Amino acid sequence: MPKIKTSRVEYPAGWEIIEPTIRELDAKMREAENDPHDGKRKCEALWPIFQISHQRSRYIYDLFYRKKEISKELYEFCLNQGYADRNLIAKWKKPGYERLCCLRCIQTRDHNFATTCVCRVPKHLREEQVIECVHCGCRGCASGD
Repeated sequence: MPKIKTSRVEYPAGWEIIEPTIRELDAKMREAENDPHDGKRKCEALWPIFQISHQRSRYIYDLFYRKKEISKELYEFCLNQGYADRNLIAKWKKPGYERLCCLRCIQTRDHNFATTCVCRVPKHLREEQVIECVHCGCRGCASGD
């Protein structure tokens, strides 16, 4: 007889520390997904979703790598369950990408002349002072800012 799969997930030790914040960010994400986007450009409708996803990934990254408040097991659980973006966190660990807002900003195929996004340019090198990334709404995620 085949095994019966249950939807019950075993949470590792320490989950109760991060659960309220994760649930709050999930509620914000649902609200952003259901928010009407009348009067916004097509790309602007996705900006809150990118920002909340970044915030959730940064929260888990900071707890594990900076504050060391969660275990490796809980960190891996969060990555496997989709609470944090594994690829974005991998970039944050590399020099020069500590403040990266999203992965689309460094993908050269999404930009003219095979370069990166304008938000990756340091503020002192920009001609315009106020800019917004078309992909995620970031106003500057270069490490030298």
